[in-house]
Amino acid sequence: MKTYNIGLIGAGFMGHVHTYCWTAIPFFYKNPGFKIVLKAVATSKLATAQAARDELGYERAHSDAAALIADPEIDIIDIATPNSLHLDALLLAQQAGKRVYCDKPLTGNLEQALELERQIAAPGALGQMTLQYRFFPATMRARAMIDAGKIGDIINFRIEYLHSGNVAPGKRMNWKDSRVFGAGVLYDLGSHAIDLLTWLCGAELGEVVARQKTLHKLRPSLQDAGVLVEQDTDDMSVILATLTNGALGSIEVSKIATGAQDELRFEIHGTKGALRFNLMQPNYLEYFDMADPELPLGGESGFKRIHCLQRYESPAGFPGPKFSIGWLRGHLHCLYSFIDAVHNDKPFEPSIARGIELEKWIACVAQSAESGQPVVVTSQPSGI
Repeated sequence: MKTYNIGLIGAGFMGHVHTYCWTAIPFFYKNPGFKIVLKAVATSKLATAQAARDELGYERAHSDAAALIADPEIDIIDIATPNSLHLDALLLAQQAGKRVYCDKPLTGNLEQALELERQIAAPGALGQMTLQYRFFPATMRARAMIDAGKIGDIINFRIEYLHSGNVAPGKRMNWKDSRVFGAGVLYDLGSHAIDLLTWLCGAELGEVVARQKTLHKLRPSLQDAGVLVEQDTDDMSVILATLTNGALGSIEVSKIATGAQDELRFEIHGTKGALRFNLMQPNYLEYFDMADPELPLGGESGFKRIHCLQRYESPAGFPGPKFSIGWLRGHLHCLYSFIDAVHNDKPFEPSIARGIELEKWIACVAQSAESGQPVVVTSQPSGI
């Protein structure tokens, strides 16, 4: 049986999520045909790498990501660092001939994404992005229904990804609030929302008009709560978007949506019906069919809940199709799709090339927010 040795770069929250998924594959997928070994983990300090090794079950610890990538025993590079550190790891992995599983967004800014595009001839073959919201049965079913024409031609849409973590003025700055690390809400949550919307609708962004808001310009430093530092990223982005298929709608991403938890929701309206989904109720996809009669007394008209739950196709079989799903399950199926593509020499989707495309679109949104003007989305947007 083929063994894949995993090298993880970054052992924070996402490093823990990815490690859980690597170890869970043999439980959730019957006879996958390969074996996973947690070979090495790298962080910026040897002490934290050693602690992660012991906590997560890796065999080795490194304080040098380059050494981990160059290790001939490691087959797969899993990048779970802050966004600004992705580029160097991606380039080194490509030079070493390693396949990459990379957290989103792909890099820290447009300039880095374009540099990656210049240096890698076939970025789509390098590996896969962690865009896990494509990998819930409910969202997969939504895509299949749209492709089958169940809702007809798409007229309009709205997608929102809402958090509330930045509402409190005393919340300390972290790397996701800083532009130098390639973060901000547009990058952090917007990459998910834009990817999911365009993937579902089978179209690209055509034109955008964007506005952004930062609630508290000064926040307590992560190192010292008594020192206020400037937040140079957005807490909220609102986008009026036209897709290349003519559909018109809105995209909102926010970390100042008071009361929200992890609320990713969409509505897509077509000429024959509509679909809607809310991550807070991930077991269900709601479907409206215009062909349902309204008479008598409402007939059979109305949104219906499709029980998607954990109805993945084989070889996914555990714990079963009727059990409630959770947030980590989307991550697990996203990662499984990557290693299955590696093992069976299939195309990666969403690929590293998709990550580059997303950054170009995000740059166009940021350009509109900065200029206050509509921006036609292009393959070579202006630098921000």
